[in-house]
Amino acid sequence: MKMRTRRRAGFTLVEIMIVVAIIGLLMAVAIPNLGRARRTTQAKVCVANLRMIQSAKQQWALENGKSDSDTPTEQDLLPYIENETFPRCPAGGTYTINPVGTYPTCSKASEGHAIGR
Repeated sequence: MKMRTRRRAGFTLVEIMIVVAIIGLLMAVAIPNLGRARRTTQAKVCVANLRMIQSAKQQWALENGKSDSDTPTEQDLLPYIENETFPRCPAGGTYTINPVGTYPTCSKASEGHAIGR
């Protein structure tokens, strides 16, 4: 008489639970780091935008004979900005141009969105 042995294919419940636990642990570590990386990137892009605005203000002042106390408008700066599109803060902040002798500011400056001397 032949004995039939049955071979089962697949994973056991314990194996699946271990895999799910490992994935959960990895996600618990990765998600906060992704959020932090996003905020850091937004701050760096904002600072780059502020520097672009400052550069446009300096060019505007030189070409138009303006002093450090004169304040340009967005429309005044558009010819000096790439694609003639005024930059926007990626984190939803708003930019204040300020006079030529003062750096532009972002409403999210407390979150690292600022340039200084």
